[in-house]
Amino acid sequence: MSKIIGLDTNKLIDDVLKAYPEKTAKERRKHLLQNDPECTSSTCQLKSNVKSRPGVMTSRGCAYAGSKGVVWGPIKDMVHISHGPVGCGQYSWWSRRNYAVGITGINSFVAMHITSDFQENDIVFGGDKKLEQLIREIKEMFPLAKGITIQCECPVGLIGDDIESVARNMTKELGIPVIPVRCEGFRGISQSLGHHIANDSIRDWVLGKVKGSLKKSTSYDVIILGDYNIGGEAWSSRKILEEMGLRVIAQIPGDCTLGELANLPKPRLILVHCYRSTNYLARYLEETYDIPWLEYNFFGPTKIYESIRKIAQKFDEKIIERGEKVIEKYKPIMDAVIEKYRPRLEGKRVMLYVGGLRPRHIVGAYEDLGMVVVATGYEFAHRDDYERTYKELPKNALIYDDPSHYELEKFAEALKPDLVGSGIKEKYVYHKMGMPFRQMHSWDYSGPYHGFDGFPVFARDMDMAVNNPSWKLIKGRKK
Repeated sequence: MSKIIGLDTNKLIDDVLKAYPEKTAKERRKHLLQNDPECTSSTCQLKSNVKSRPGVMTSRGCAYAGSKGVVWGPIKDMVHISHGPVGCGQYSWWSRRNYAVGITGINSFVAMHITSDFQENDIVFGGDKKLEQLIREIKEMFPLAKGITIQCECPVGLIGDDIESVARNMTKELGIPVIPVRCEGFRGISQSLGHHIANDSIRDWVLGKVKGSLKKSTSYDVIILGDYNIGGEAWSSRKILEEMGLRVIAQIPGDCTLGELANLPKPRLILVHCYRSTNYLARYLEETYDIPWLEYNFFGPTKIYESIRKIAQKFDEKIIERGEKVIEKYKPIMDAVIEKYRPRLEGKRVMLYVGGLRPRHIVGAYEDLGMVVVATGYEFAHRDDYERTYKELPKNALIYDDPSHYELEKFAEALKPDLVGSGIKEKYVYHKMGMPFRQMHSWDYSGPYHGFDGFPVFARDMDMAVNNPSWKLIKGRKK
């Protein structure tokens, strides 16, 4: 655990909330917390997974973003239809970096945007017939596509189109799986429900219905679940596991095929990377197929070593021994990275605000470089995410749930972080404030940051951001 933060965080929270009307301030106070890693009572619990306040700028996405943009979108040999107006699909098309091996438009479709392009007539008369024709055209244009998903945008649910009937008819007609996903953006309170809906559609329309690609099982089969291969993370994780002697039969959904997705019921162990977006599937597989699952963290050498040993303990002495040899092989390399960058980053303060797992998983990597995470929070976390977070942070650190942009700016002004890690919506605000920033949803188009391959890139990028001399040239920079 990093050093104790000498800060009256509760006073800071109260000062920032003074700008709100009394009722709003009272409600928002439940979403802000001074961290105590040892507290287990209800007094240290943060309120989360509730609707954002109307009129307040939020960084959250919608259910469609959670399904199409996160869970289903990276499955590379399927065409994912954005069923609705063109705009939502356009946004989800360019905002993710899900690396995949294949030829775009031939056997990989991750980088393509396929939309039913709803018009006024479709709202009035329905889009079912148009959707059927689109699916036929997709099959003709992309004969190597192994399946199709229908990712619903808001209007589809509002007008009541029967996409399930279309999916069944087209599956029968074309001979490939056509999967309906009821992920209309208005459902739920954030993209989190979209993850759940996508997980359920995999359960209902893939498992037991689509043949997996695995021919023969072994005692060392594992699946990586919830790694989206943003910047190549899944590849760097797979490399570690295979060096340990394990066989990765699927990495889901990053660089994943439909056949590999159908392998979900077949491993000896499921390794969960992003708990928030895939825990529903992990729990279902445990309950239905008696397959254990385990969270792991490959951000930073300390957490990598811990995770290797935790994973190895689920297997035999052979894997335990090979895990130790992997650590022995890479530790000198990781020590050299720390030796190079830690003197330049020691004591630097970090403020984070991201989605998924990053607000807690990345803390250890910063600590390996001597940096201190003074504030962190999630866009769409649930209570169990925060329960996993408290123990990772220093005492008195600030934790926030779905903060407004006003709150983030005021907290940054008070905390004076040396580095802010958040998303594209926040990036240029902090640039104008003169604060070093890294886009931690997609690694600012760098990466990977995961695994032994990723930590040197992570350390280099943090040093490049924090110690860039250009920040001193910004007029009016708040020291």
